[in-house]
Amino acid sequence: MAEKNADAQIIDKVQELLETRNWGEIRDMLAEFPPQELADFLLDIDKEDRVLVFRTLTRQQSFEVFSYLEPDQQDDLVRELTDAETRHLLSNLSPDDRTALLEELPATMTRRLLRLLDSEDLAEARELLGYPEESVGRLMTPDYVDVNPEWTIGRALEQIRKEGKDSEIITMIYVTDSDDKLVDDIKLRHFILADPSAPVESLMDRQFVSLSAFDDREKAVAMIERYDLVALPVVDSDGELLGIVTVDDVIDVAEEEVTEDIQKSVSVSPLRMSYRSAGIFDLYSKRVVWLIMLVLLNLTSAAVIAAYEERLAEMVTLLFFIPLLIASGGNAGAQSATLIIRAMVTGDVRMDQWARTLGKELAVGALLGVSLGAVGGLLGFVRGGFSTDIMIVVATAMLSIVIVGNVVGMVLPFLLARLRLDPAIASGPLITTIADASGLLIYFAIAGLVVGL
Repeated sequence: MAEKNADAQIIDKVQELLETRNWGEIRDMLAEFPPQELADFLLDIDKEDRVLVFRTLTRQQSFEVFSYLEPDQQDDLVRELTDAETRHLLSNLSPDDRTALLEELPATMTRRLLRLLDSEDLAEARELLGYPEESVGRLMTPDYVDVNPEWTIGRALEQIRKEGKDSEIITMIYVTDSDDKLVDDIKLRHFILADPSAPVESLMDRQFVSLSAFDDREKAVAMIERYDLVALPVVDSDGELLGIVTVDDVIDVAEEEVTEDIQKSVSVSPLRMSYRSAGIFDLYSKRVVWLIMLVLLNLTSAAVIAAYEERLAEMVTLLFFIPLLIASGGNAGAQSATLIIRAMVTGDVRMDQWARTLGKELAVGALLGVSLGAVGGLLGFVRGGFSTDIMIVVATAMLSIVIVGNVVGMVLPFLLARLRLDPAIASGPLITTIADASGLLIYFAIAGLVVGL
């Protein structure tokens, strides 16, 4: 805890130095930070200061930090850098990181960056970008170490020392024949422990697993997990070694896929960015269509109540909208809770960011409430016998209930985490129960003010 507080104090100091534009001192202070923490720091400062701080980083730091930024943050940063700065950055990025950047950028920006690459990097980038989206080919890196089976162990070790500095990983050494076809993969430790005069073939068992460059990247996740490997070779249809997929890239893919599945499970269109970097309209657009669809689906249960409407007094018409309203509040709360819980699990949102998150969710809730309120008001007007009073009650209640449900879905995970309970408890029955109770209270209160219920 003390170390974390010390880091926070240093970051606060850097933010103070930003006001005086003391770049030299900022450079010295940031030199001690790991790239992951520097990337987080860049995301927390104002956009106009981000590129200035980035320029104070050492060359080694700059491309390491860049690889940890979110794609949209990389996009913003690249737009502010000079051609010389961008050229240096691109040349030092690993091929798979460079491919990930180029495939996320708009076409015009991608063309600009491709023009800054030297001929070798350009050919490499075009080859990797030529594979289908979300394929292993887009994920792999062509930087690996390979040896021939007829070499001695001593010669193979010389090759490893020579080529290893440019390879993304050297814990696995790949054996290829004269046609560059993969024939085996061998752990580095076997080379180190073997007799230097023995042939490489003496270490081979010719048992290995590989991927096709056209395989879906989810297959890479499954195979890394199944075989407990740190890297997997990627081959073409003839068995020629094209590159490797490493475990760090696979972990990123696994996290993205899990996040996407969770978001889909609660009717949220998958976000293509982190929650922290997502704008209010991004969050709104990913959720509003599904919520409107859920409103329409909830008309089924409302129709059951409507079947008994003639037996009830006139104002009992309002009962028709109860399932629709409380379900909408529960759905909004469940969406909000799922996004917040996942963001907390991945470290995208911290406990000390609750106020900023609350403001964002209030704004998103208001936008969702207005949209669903318009739909609910129209339904209230038609189903209420073209009564403007019923329309006002339903529209206002929908707006209020959705905002409250959204806020409850955001607050509960933070509250439970503060109480040292699992924030996941906030999803499902708890959110629904709170949303139902608060929704009914809001609905009857508004109905009482408008129609004297």
